[in-house]
Amino acid sequence: MRANPPRSGRRRTVAALGLGVLLTGSLYGLGPSTATASSHREAPLIAADPAVDNTDLYAFVSPERPGYVTFIANWQPFEEPNGGPNFYPFATDATYHIKIDNDGDAKPDAEFRWKFRNVDKRGNSTFLYNNGPVTSLDDENLLFRQTYSLESKFDGESFKTRVQDAPVAPSRVGAASMPDYATLRQQATQTLPGGWKIFAGQADDPFFLDLQVFDLLYGGDLSETGQDTLAGYNVNTIALQVPFEDVALGGDATRNPVVGVWTTTERNRVRIAGGGSSGDRVQVSRLGNPLVNEVVVPAGLKDTFNATRPDRDAQIPALVNRVLNPEVPKLIEAIYKIPAPATPRNDLSEIFLTGITTKAGGPIKADLNSQLNNADVKASRFTPSEQLRLNLTVPVAGQPNRLGVLAGDLQGFPNGRRLTDDVVDIELQALVGAAQTGKLVDALAAGDAVDANDQDFTGEFPYVALPNGVSVNSAGGQRPAARPGSSATPNSLTGALTSDTAQPAPATVPVSYAAGASGLGVLVVAGGLLFFLWRRRRQRTSADPDQTLSL
Repeated sequence: MRANPPRSGRRRTVAALGLGVLLTGSLYGLGPSTATASSHREAPLIAADPAVDNTDLYAFVSPERPGYVTFIANWQPFEEPNGGPNFYPFATDATYHIKIDNDGDAKPDAEFRWKFRNVDKRGNSTFLYNNGPVTSLDDENLLFRQTYSLESKFDGESFKTRVQDAPVAPSRVGAASMPDYATLRQQATQTLPGGWKIFAGQADDPFFLDLQVFDLLYGGDLSETGQDTLAGYNVNTIALQVPFEDVALGGDATRNPVVGVWTTTERNRVRIAGGGSSGDRVQVSRLGNPLVNEVVVPAGLKDTFNATRPDRDAQIPALVNRVLNPEVPKLIEAIYKIPAPATPRNDLSEIFLTGITTKAGGPIKADLNSQLNNADVKASRFTPSEQLRLNLTVPVAGQPNRLGVLAGDLQGFPNGRRLTDDVVDIELQALVGAAQTGKLVDALAAGDAVDANDQDFTGEFPYVALPNGVSVNSAGGQRPAARPGSSATPNSLTGALTSDTAQPAPATVPVSYAAGASGLGVLVVAGGLLFFLWRRRRQRTSADPDQTLSL
């Protein structure tokens, strides 16, 4: 798949950065001064733009395919399975990226870019995502679908299209609509010339943790643990599997086994309400290591971090200081009386900013996953930056340990990240000094008491579990029993709408958003609403003169 042009003298292009433009009326931008980012709604601005919100990044040597590496990137957190009628498409006005740095300068040497397109047959005829059972991705009953193009570039060359109009696995509507979702997943998984494997579509959120960490670190006494906050929710997944030679420096993973990985989402600087955009692209989401922007970066820097390219990380002293002088160990000391390690935390600098190597002079005496360990890297060009770093030549573990490197399993996090790595427990232990002492802190041995995902992963690409199809708030994962005399499973759409289980819906009021409607549109909507309320009032008054609650 990969072209191999001369590497010396090549100009590396990087994603353009800029300040968001905040406009009123029919134009709107990405927000004031900085963009937004990732990891389950952790940055203030991204909560309003979930379709481009990175949640997690995984990078690991493919266990069943020697010589290949797999990257899995997820977007759009907390997808409730019953979130119709629009469900959860990828954004068509954004590009999704996976970037790899193999020479340590914190700039992408290999980059993969996805663009999505809607195929919408609904028009003004229906609100339905599908109007019957969907048994294949080209089933005529699937009224809304997406396709994507995948482009790649290496060592500063121009992007080249690798595939176009590849199918996206749809949101999982339910058992009646998609009786064999595994077949849809299979049809959306493709192999390209050169051995690449690709997938895009919905999946179970593979991240497992108890988010009660924000309630004074699990209630102040570790009593609020053991509940997988993300159980039952889905995400939008992009998965890519490529040969080592496509991402290793010089195409040689033996001499240069370490790569650094991060993922971004990028939008045009200005978007026009009703469609269209202008201006260059800006980075609106970024993710490398898990939980960095959630529990390491302070609130005032979250949006700044997510708008910043890795090669500029070291130029933000306040960000570097948060790695060297982190907040969490001080909180643990105050709440649980576990002494915080002395600062500066050079061990955390190795984990998050340089990779683990004896060449950085840090307290972790090992050469594991820093680009400085690559034979052909120029140390003078090495730039500390936040990346998820992976040594491609570490053998696949026969029995993976969820605590990864801390438990002696060198293939696990922070050497890349596998789906089964318990990154919450690993990072809690690292923050209280386990990486520099080589010993786990017994008082935090149980961590958040969520040690595995609620669904099993598969042994083959794309590895992630099928998306959930049962609502998160169902008791015990089961739907409540139907009322006596009602039909729990209507056999037709008409039956569903006329069944005695159907209750009149409360009247809804049209809402106009400043970012999506012109001033004239607002006046039209408002005028129509006033006329509707006036007419409704006349009808109610004539029908019931004793009405006590009038509009």
